[in-house]
Amino acid sequence: MKKAFSVLLLAACFFAPAFSQSILTASEFFKSVSDHYGKIQDYEADTQIIVGNGGVMKGKASFKRPEMLRIDFSQPNGQTILFNGETLVIYLPGSSAILQQTVSGSGAAAATPEGLSLMKRYYTVAYESGQTPVPLEDGSSEMVVNLILRRRSASEAFSKMLLSVDPDSLLIRRIVATTPANLDYVFYFSGYNLNTGMSDQRFIYDPPSSANNYNNFLFSE
Repeated sequence: MKKAFSVLLLAACFFAPAFSQSILTASEFFKSVSDHYGKIQDYEADTQIIVGNGGVMKGKASFKRPEMLRIDFSQPNGQTILFNGETLVIYLPGSSAILQQTVSGSGAAAATPEGLSLMKRYYTVAYESGQTPVPLEDGSSEMVVNLILRRRSASEAFSKMLLSVDPDSLLIRRIVATTPANLDYVFYFSGYNLNTGMSDQRFIYDPPSSANNYNNFLFSE
């Protein structure tokens, strides 16, 4: 019995290092995703945005380092969101309105290196149900690893976020951001095109001159 126990103990000690290497903590996996995005100079991706039980918005997202972001929507057609690192511009064709806001600090979206860095700072990270990939949605053949992020303080706009990451490409496929009032903002990203050599001209937007301008709209009464 003692000999058998000794053999099992020796085997456990021998295989423990190999076994431990296959276990990746949620923080380590999140860091690998963040590091991967840190190597991306620019990307294009199809995006879909769902707010609560409301309508669906669809468009093409363009990102370029360090923190330039543009979304050209096909639904609603003509709507545009642009952030050039300093100023946020939203064009609403249905209202013929241009909303502009100077943004201090980082205005990066979640699926960017800067956005991921902020998440790590202000949210705790854990696996939703372990590191084994699961279907992106019920009935989907696409497998993802789900990370659940919970805010460290009540000052953050979202109480929690769910990140669904392709374990092979380390690209974010879906973000579900939940407000304290339990309103979900769901972002889907697909059809990534990485490191295209994108020009800065992509982030220069000339809205219609007939539209009404509203400056500093985030702080307006």
